[in-house]
Amino acid sequence: MAAPNRDALSRIVDRRIALAREWDGLVEQVRQLGPQLGDFLRPPRAGSLLPAVGDGAAVLVNVTARRCDALVVTADGVRPVRLPDLTADEAGELAAEHLDRLAEVDRTAAELHLARDRVTRRADAATFQAHHAANLAAQRAQGELDRHLVTALRRLWDVVAEPVLATLPEPSRVWWCPTGPLNFLPLHAAGRHDRPGSSVLDRTVSSYTPTLRALARARPTGAEATEPGRMLVVAVPEAPDAPPLPQAADEAELIRALVPADQLTVLAGEEATRAAVLAALPAHRWAHFSCHGTPDDEHPSRGGLLLHDGRITVADVGRGRYHGEFAFLSACHTASGGIRMPDEVITLAAGLHHAGFRHVLATLWAVDADVARLLTETVFGALTTTGRFDPGGAAEAARAAVLALRATDPGRPSRWALFTHTGP
Repeated sequence: MAAPNRDALSRIVDRRIALAREWDGLVEQVRQLGPQLGDFLRPPRAGSLLPAVGDGAAVLVNVTARRCDALVVTADGVRPVRLPDLTADEAGELAAEHLDRLAEVDRTAAELHLARDRVTRRADAATFQAHHAANLAAQRAQGELDRHLVTALRRLWDVVAEPVLATLPEPSRVWWCPTGPLNFLPLHAAGRHDRPGSSVLDRTVSSYTPTLRALARARPTGAEATEPGRMLVVAVPEAPDAPPLPQAADEAELIRALVPADQLTVLAGEEATRAAVLAALPAHRWAHFSCHGTPDDEHPSRGGLLLHDGRITVADVGRGRYHGEFAFLSACHTASGGIRMPDEVITLAAGLHHAGFRHVLATLWAVDADVARLLTETVFGALTTTGRFDPGGAAEAARAAVLALRATDPGRPSRWALFTHTGP
């Protein structure tokens, strides 16, 4: 096919310039329609976003090959904090090794599940030996993950978290907004956890926010609904082609004991279908999911939750518009995104938050069944101390639960550093 000649190229350029001018004219017409549209398609003004942080601070960590900085946003303004000891190469290496360790844990866990299944179907010396070998491999992979996490959390504390927190009054509420490879690391758990007071968990209540605008939207306005809310519980103990989740039924029973029956909807087992869950979400201000989380590293919008008859994806929830206050994703990988687009916050947690759920608790990697059950019990217990469910303290409840888990096993951050809170 022949290349277009110079005259044809000139016509194409002229046409594009004309379309750009037409677009600018249409946008300007929209802005003249009223004061509420005066900033249509403009970047948000800093002054409109500063109130979102209240008495706390949002920390945008910028990682580039040239230099790394944190932008600390408070109600008083924006100030940079130089991070001279953080480099893009080191951040990338920490994230890459972390993801490799997670992949090995997931691989060996899957092999252990298959080995257990073979033992139940044919118990003989060969299947018992294979099960023993798979169990040792899974333990080794978990140990390697924890050893790397201890090192990574110390380094994140030294080069990012401690320099930032040193500029803030204590105690201070913090929202992290990392970029690049830091999106794959538990910045909220950075610290030297063998030293009292030398960690983010010890120093502050911290959360994540996809953007400052998202945090501003999630702030309570004073016009929230005052009528009793409803809790949706989705429990899938067994999904097709997936290991069983015995804790799913336990978590549902825990919530049944804390939330009045007339405020509760439970979709369990065969009732937990895609259609039923998507239809129920808009009518519930609170939701708890106990099921398998399935990430998609290549296409993160296809990741989601395994239900009885298929998967609810990030794209599915992102298309909805909800008036939710709280969503607890007791499932694996619900706060982790795709490796090809590290700067795009495409996760199930961010999708639900964007679609209208103010507080979202989620996980960065695979969660242990006993830990998931314990965290559910601790968080819901804290949020129902007044006799009614009050999700306003979700961030504080999540931090307290993680601190309790850390106290029982500080050398195994894979059990407690994965839990995140997104929201105000």
